[in-house]
This record gives sequence, C-alpha cells and structure tokens, in this order.
Amino acid sequence: MRTADPPSSRCHDVVTGSSHPAPIPRTQGLRPLRATLFGIAGMALLRMDATQEGLRLHGRAGDPAGPLQAALKRQGAAAQRGPVIVMLHGFRFSPGDPLHCPHRHILSDRVDHRCPKARSWPRALGVTPGGPDGALGIALGWPARGSIWDAYARAGRTGQALARLITLIHHLDPGREVHAIAHSLGVRVVLAALPQIAPGALGRAVLLSGAEYAATAHAALDSPAGRQARVLHVTSRENRPYDWLLERVIAPPIAGDRVMSRGLKDAANLATLHLDDPAILAALHGLGHPVAPRQRRVCHWSSYLRPGVFALYRALFSAEGAALFSALSRLRPQPAVTHPLPRAWPGLAPWGGAGAS
Repeated sequence: MRTADPPSSRCHDVVTGSSHPAPIPRTQGLRPLRATLFGIAGMALLRMDATQEGLRLHGRAGDPAGPLQAALKRQGAAAQRGPVIVMLHGFRFSPGDPLHCPHRHILSDRVDHRCPKARSWPRALGVTPGGPDGALGIALGWPARGSIWDAYARAGRTGQALARLITLIHHLDPGREVHAIAHSLGVRVVLAALPQIAPGALGRAVLLSGAEYAATAHAALDSPAGRQARVLHVTSRENRPYDWLLERVIAPPIAGDRVMSRGLKDAANLATLHLDDPAILAALHGLGHPVAPRQRRVCHWSSYLRPGVFALYRALFSAEGAALFSALSRLRPQPAVTHPLPRAWPGLAPWGGAGAS
C-alpha cells in the first residue's frame, strides 16, 4: 500500500486547497542552508525575508548588509554590470513554512518541481549563477498566510521592509539600477514602498495581476519615486474572478473605487498590458516578444506561467528596457464587450475561506 506523502513533499494549490506530490530534494535536510549559500557563493541570487525583526537572509540570523554588499561588489566587477531585480510573491506563501515557503516554489532555482505553478522566477529572469545578463536577483519572502484581510494589511506593512532594502542597495552601490517584479498581493508591497524611497530609487516595476485598488496605486505612482519609476501592470480576463472576489472582501480606500485591472488609468509612468487581447498579442509578436494566447478561462497565475511572458519581463529589465517600455505604453487593447458580473462565481473558494490552502 502506498504511504501518504510527507507534508513538505506536496504541491498545494494556494486557492483551491488541492495538492499533489512534489519531489523530495536529495539534500532536503540541508536545503534551507544551501538556498542561502547559493546566493552568497554564486553572487547572482540572494534569498531574503521580511520579518518582524527586519530584513534577514533566508534561514539565517543577523544583518544582511554584509552579504548584500559582497554580492553587489562581485556583480559590479563582472564584465556586464546588470541591475538588481527584486522578486516578490503574493498571497498564501510564508518563508520557512514546510508547505508554503516561496523559496521552495516560485522563488527557488529548481527545475524539477512537480507543481505546475512553481516556475522558477530566478531562472526565468537569468539571475542564477552564470546568467548572461550580469543581474543580481533578490528573492524577497514575506509572511502572506492567514486570512486575506490579515495578508492584505501585512502587505502594506511589508512595503517598509522593501523600501529599506531598496534604500540599502543604493547606499551600498549608488549607481546600481533597481527593478522589481511582483505578483498579486506582492504588488501591494511594491506600491506601499514607493512613497518611502527616494526619487529614482526604483527604475522599472512589473506588476502581475495586482491585488490592489486603483486609487492606492495612483497615489503611490504620484509620489516622487513613483513619478520617476516606469511601471507595467500585466492583467488578463483569466484573473477577473479573483479581482471580483477582492472587491467583495476588501473595502476600497475611496467609495466606488475599483481594483487595478478595472480602474487603473495609464499615464506617462504607467502602462497596462492586457494579455487576453489578440491585438496586443499580435503587437508583442511584432516587437519580437511573442506571448502565447490564454490557455484557461480562469487562472490567477497566467501572468507568469504563459509561454513567452518572462522573456518579455527579462527584456524590460535589460538595457533595452526603457525603449521597450515606451513601445508597450503605446499599445491599446480592442474595445471590450462588457458583461454583467454574477452575484457569485461558481467553483471559486472565497479568499481566506475553507477552500484556500
């Protein structure tokens, strides 16, 4: 008889609560230590966490400034001096959790993960040792478990930790560009950090399926740092049920406000990329960045799972990024057909409800 998989060997769906086996690393007992040392020795990826005690290297105590300075110095001495790319996960992850640690999932460097949603962001962005872009990646974990209300509030507070990290990077290496990529509630973390950093401290940000209200986003983008940043918001109708849920469980900051995908207005520093629009996909192909059409009716993760999207994001963080952002900001979706939203969305567990994992 087959025995049950140990908890740490299963891949959990962060919304439905379903799970299936994930591979057990050959050095499972040593993996947390190796995960941290990977960033120090390879000098291409640092794994860090935002904790109640402040910023920490993942799995280690103490001030992370020394390892960060060493990584910046090592990358700065490379033939190609790339930017720092900070990566932030969304809801239902928590560093060190045996089932839900982001450093074992999307922020890991693994290529053998059985969970179909566990695509390695560091590998896709080229911030692993030997990556050709000369970039330094920082995988920033934060405690995003609990109810959606708790996680939403915590995301706002975690913006302070991200702001301190960005400020520390510029203190240690003033000439280094810093970019960010975030998904879902991680978008709220980035937006919360913007008013707390110096103008020009954040170069470009890619915000995937942002779980935040438009008014909050516009206020952050109108801060001194926000006005100088260049922000791409990536959205799709595949994520519409999750936007619908957020509007029903989190009160807007202003009466009548909508979530980012429904109420965000493009500006000089903000562009929205509609991944479900055929005209946009055709234009991306013409720009040399083909992205696959949508593969599911409902998917909260398509903004980073769709074939082709990470090549686009990687290019945005490269030397051609400014010109590419300018080209993307000129893309306009086809007029959408408006359909009334249902009072309940069948088959979808509420945020933070019993069906979530």
